[in-house]
Amino acid sequence: MQHRGQESAGIATADGERLHIYTEMGLVAQVFNERILSSLPGHISIGHTRYSTTGSSRQRNSQPIMIDGPHEQMAIAHNGNVINAGELRQELLEQGIQFTTSTDSEVVGYLIATSPGRDWPERIRAAMRRFQGAYCLVILTRDSLFAVRDPLGVRPLCLGRINGDWVIASESCALAHIGATLCREIEPGEIVSVDATGMRSFPREEQGRRAICMFEYIYLARPDSVINGRLLYPARLAMGAMLAREHNVEADLVIGVPDSATAAAIGYAQESGIQFSDGLVKNRYVGRTFIQPDQR
Repeated sequence: MQHRGQESAGIATADGERLHIYTEMGLVAQVFNERILSSLPGHISIGHTRYSTTGSSRQRNSQPIMIDGPHEQMAIAHNGNVINAGELRQELLEQGIQFTTSTDSEVVGYLIATSPGRDWPERIRAAMRRFQGAYCLVILTRDSLFAVRDPLGVRPLCLGRINGDWVIASESCALAHIGATLCREIEPGEIVSVDATGMRSFPREEQGRRAICMFEYIYLARPDSVINGRLLYPARLAMGAMLAREHNVEADLVIGVPDSATAAAIGYAQESGIQFSDGLVKNRYVGRTFIQPDQR
């Protein structure tokens, strides 16, 4: 998932009794080595690469975030942007919660940890009723893994299997890298729990509209990922072809801005009959510049 965030990386693990965590600024290959990975024991883990939308790009805002709630310790990683986090943060401050980061993700974690409910799925569902905005979550407790997708399904989240075990990722392309099989996409509003008894699904409370972020289709997701049941590469080809039909121009070449626009440019070229060519060459040793935290 490095293409979704480059500012920091982190992993939290659980061994049935305790949680272990390591986070640092930088790319995954810069943050982790065999020595650090061996210090993270356990049979469940969550990982995160950060692209900051709320909170500054600093070490303290790295994820996963450890949450010391009234029931038990948990770790949480979040993709999205909860727009009423300021209001919820103030409410939690008045309850005596002490925050260590400036992110909406920590607000999400503490609201879940302090919400009413007999178990984690009930507490998560109670908190979801109060969140406004986008959130895909992976939550780690000492003996369970939870995945949560907001009721609109703004960000992608998928479920896979490898050697009888369950794996969850923002995009299906991550599953192929580790030899896992895509089972399905987690539905908007769904909570998935995985523990020693297996996987359970808690569907959304009521059906409603869906609103996935268009930027996933255009740029953010990798072209070999499946979103809403559709492989993105042919979807981007089709968007390029549609653009050619709606806005055809006289030109000598169609050139993509690598890498995300290449498929759309090929689709435009095929539909318009204008030759496709490489005009810009990307430095392969530089990450995604758009998701860097400043304009330099």
